[in-house]
Amino acid sequence: MLVSPPLITICGSIVALTFGAIIGKWAFVPLIISTWILFGYFVYRFSDVPQRKSWLAKSEGTWGWAILALVVGLIPLPILLRFYDTLSPWIVWLPWALIAIINPWFEEFYWRGLLLDYTKNWKKWQAVLYTSFFFSFNHVIFSFNSDMSKGIELFISTFIMGVVWAIVYQKTKSLRWCIFSHFLVDTFNLSAAVFLDLFSSGF
Repeated sequence: MLVSPPLITICGSIVALTFGAIIGKWAFVPLIISTWILFGYFVYRFSDVPQRKSWLAKSEGTWGWAILALVVGLIPLPILLRFYDTLSPWIVWLPWALIAIINPWFEEFYWRGLLLDYTKNWKKWQAVLYTSFFFSFNHVIFSFNSDMSKGIELFISTFIMGVVWAIVYQKTKSLRWCIFSHFLVDTFNLSAAVFLDLFSSGF
């Protein structure tokens, strides 16, 4: 399990480079689908039904952790408010909507649920940094075919989100708020429009 994060990133890099040479910026579609398949495989292979159900249990702890998750989820809202018109073609809004609905489940089940459970005997800060680093590093492969996804800002922002969601999961013993926050981020950041470089990052 501990080698699965770099393995997934390597496989994603191969897919991104291969399909990037064939279909250009649209390589994000096979990249995301192949990554979901790998996430699903590892979650199915290394967890059981009771464990997966526990990830969706009622949140414990104070409301402060839910509020923190919501704040993180709302950060990219200005992107949606300014560039929502890029979603006009169905060929853009359809993958954007599917990513927003599906992606949070696969990513949170794998990066937070499975990996944090698997490293539960580590010191908490070690588990948080380990999962958050590879969560962030895995997103860098989207920069192979997209100018909008390039830069240290992408790594830092996804790393911070990974840290927050990891801590929220540790404190609440549930992925509910992590999934919802991730859904907000994937909705507001106009993922498909970003991958296709449909607007400028300078706003």
